Formats: sequence, C-alpha cells, structure tokens
Amino acid sequence: MKITLKIGLLALTASAFALAACGGDKAAKTETKPAVEAMAKKMNALDMAAISETRGDNVARNDSRHPVKTLEFFGLEPGMDVVEIWPGGGWYSSVLAPYATATEGSYTAALFPETSDYAKQGNARFRENYPTANTVTFGKDVAFQNADETPIQADMIVTFRNTHSWMRGGYADQAFKDFYGALKPGGTLGLVQHRLPATAEQDPRASTGYVQEDYVIMLAKEAGFELVGKSEVNANAKDTADHPFGVWTLPPVNRRAKRGEEPAADFDGSPFEAIGESDRMTLKFRKPE
Repeated sequence: MKITLKIGLLALTASAFALAACGGDKAAKTETKPAVEAMAKKMNALDMAAISETRGDNVARNDSRHPVKTLEFFGLEPGMDVVEIWPGGGWYSSVLAPYATATEGSYTAALFPETSDYAKQGNARFRENYPTANTVTFGKDVAFQNADETPIQADMIVTFRNTHSWMRGGYADQAFKDFYGALKPGGTLGLVQHRLPATAEQDPRASTGYVQEDYVIMLAKEAGFELVGKSEVNANAKDTADHPFGVWTLPPVNRRAKRGEEPAADFDGSPFEAIGESDRMTLKFRKPE
C-alpha cells in the first residue's frame, strides 16, 4: 500500500511537470513544482492518514470498515470543517483529525453528555487520546453548539453506528434536526449504521442495534435532508441480523452473554466470528442550498 501511494504521487507529479515543460517555459516549470507537490500531498492525505503507524491497532480494521472508500463516498475534501458524532474511542478520529491538519480543515468531536459513568469514562478516554481536539456535546435535550454558545457551521457531519442509540433514547428525530441545523447550506451528513433487513420487524428502540435503511432515510428526510446516494462499501451479505446478543454478538465486540451474565459453557462463538463485522448501510444526505 505504501509503495502504491508513493508511485501514484510520483506519477502525478511527473505528469504535471511534463505538462509544464510542453510550454517550454523554465520559470513556469519551476513555479509549478511546489504547487503540484502541495496538490498531490492533499490528494493522498486521506490514504496516508488511514494507514499511518500512529493509528496503531486501528489499521487492522481497515478491511472491515473501509475508511477511505467511505469518506470518499461522503465527499470529504481538503479544507472542510468536519464534525464527528460520538467518536467513542476515536477509530475514525485517528483518520479525520490528521487529515484535517494536513489539508487545512478542522475536526470537531461531538462527545456524550456526561450524565452517566459510561459517558464520563468514554469522554475521558477520548480526551486522553486526542487532548488537542476541538469538542462539543451532542445528546438528548442538549444544545448542539460550540463551547462559546455560537452555532456550529460544518461542511460535513459524520456518524458511525449510532442511530440505534438515539432510537433507544427516544430522540432520533431530534438528532437529525440538530445535524440539519449545524450544517452549512449544501452541507453533507454521512451516516453508517447496522442494517436490519426490510423484511424484518423494526423495534422502535432498536434493541438489537439494527435499523432498517428506509427508516433512517425517513428520519433524515423528515428533518429536511435530501438523500444523495447509497453505497454498499460496508455491506456484509453473511450477516443475518438475528444474533442472540444483537449486533454485539459479532466482531469486534464478540459478546457471549447478556450484560452482567456469564457465558454458557457450551456457547460456540466461532460461527459469529466467521461472519465478521455487521452488514451496514452507508448513506449520504445533503442539506439543500
């Protein structure tokens, strides 16, 4: 992968130099070089962020979560102001934050309201890993705004596998309205969520972690969004979405019992490990101009 990226960068730079040379203007060629190198650096910043050694063990899950293809589908571009909803341990943060720095954009993490020990611990873990990241708070009955109480004005909002939590809390409609209000006109909402088959019954609280794609689209449209497109980059046809402990039966959680209970001695988790990570919808929405 690193070799491929290097070759692509050299090819792009060489092509640009050749175009400049065709004009026979040595000065123009000299002036073009730094501009082309800067452009090439920004174009490859996402690839380089995704495979960076600074991400540690996160890189191992690239094949399951497809960060580059997902963010490219959302339309991530250099210089964008991006907000990530509930980054958790910061798996996507480890791609988005360096990318923003490399391309003169900005990255903001929307953390949990600290109404529980779980939320406090999660936020503390994120701040420890990303001490310089700009943060805001997103949650039920919480003003979704900057720390100085000014409105958030983002080019893009992204959220990964969180819709079921808003449904469980009874504020999914509020969530999409908050996102709509925080985006600039023409801004993008990129969403990934565990997908429940259309033939299955939708639990209004999404207790299994799975949500029907049409239901998510309905929530977004009711908030004012336009559906731009769907991608199957995070699809997994082996996932039947009917596991004993919900989506958390699958990797990477690999739950083997209900919370607070010990796994049964004869429980075989290998079939669920073989499925891999969940089947996920990948949706791109747009706030109209």
